[in-house]
Amino acid sequence: MKTINQSSTSHLAPVTMRLQADDLILSALKEDITSEDVSTNAVMPESVPGTVDLIAKQDGVIAGLSVYERVFTLLDPDTKAQFYVKDGDHVTNGQKIGKVDGDIRVLLSGERVALNYLQRMSGIATYTANVVELLKGSDIKLLDTRKTTPNMRIFEKYAVTVGGGYNHRYNLSDGVLLKDNHIGAAGSVTKAIQMAKDYAPFVRKIEVEVENLDMVKEAVEAGADIIMLDNMSHEDMEEAMKIIDGKAEVEVSGNVTKENIKRLADLGVDYISSGALTHSSPILDLSMKNLHPVND
Repeated sequence: MKTINQSSTSHLAPVTMRLQADDLILSALKEDITSEDVSTNAVMPESVPGTVDLIAKQDGVIAGLSVYERVFTLLDPDTKAQFYVKDGDHVTNGQKIGKVDGDIRVLLSGERVALNYLQRMSGIATYTANVVELLKGSDIKLLDTRKTTPNMRIFEKYAVTVGGGYNHRYNLSDGVLLKDNHIGAAGSVTKAIQMAKDYAPFVRKIEVEVENLDMVKEAVEAGADIIMLDNMSHEDMEEAMKIIDGKAEVEVSGNVTKENIKRLADLGVDYISSGALTHSSPILDLSMKNLHPVND
């Protein structure tokens, strides 16, 4: 997985994903099935093999197929999924993108949790891809943030990379980012940066968030590796770039959405981060249809 910070982390490499994701998926299943699936058990008292199609109901970018499949195999390891697309592929409304074969009771009981993951992740990948397209022609990397749904970060940050974005730090252990309250606690930008340099290993980059040109000057003089221009006017950001003058990498952040990101592309910054990638992207509508029994 791509990341600007030095730690970094293929959080959804196959083995790592299984170790981190299984507990989260099981928790989601337990939330949905507290004691039994009453509806399914009423109409399907015994195991019957069946199959069901996975169909796109909107155009978009698919992400999370392995997570979707894992929901069913955690319920029954004999369940089999077959996909006609892969993560990162564009799908169109009405397209059949896969099928799942197995015990009909498992297909019914796992349907909503599996779709919730796939729809959410595909929605993030789709939104991210649309924003990345707006930055086409520039060298700017689009970053996500830690503004993720609790217990969904591993899935949501993966979806950002599927859409062509990059991951900022995964969690608080991943890198040094000194925000306004860290600076307030330390007493100044200079003190915060110096304390971080004294504490953090030398291999860690130190990023500092600034809100005005005086803070920009202080961050440059104190030797910040990355300077984040947060919620600054376009004019002040242009002036900030002159002050920084290549002495640090530059990130822009603050209420960045696909509606306003294009205006930032001419600044010559290295990164633009947007919490909207994970907190405001709509789902991609997907459906499981045509469930029916099959002969062994």
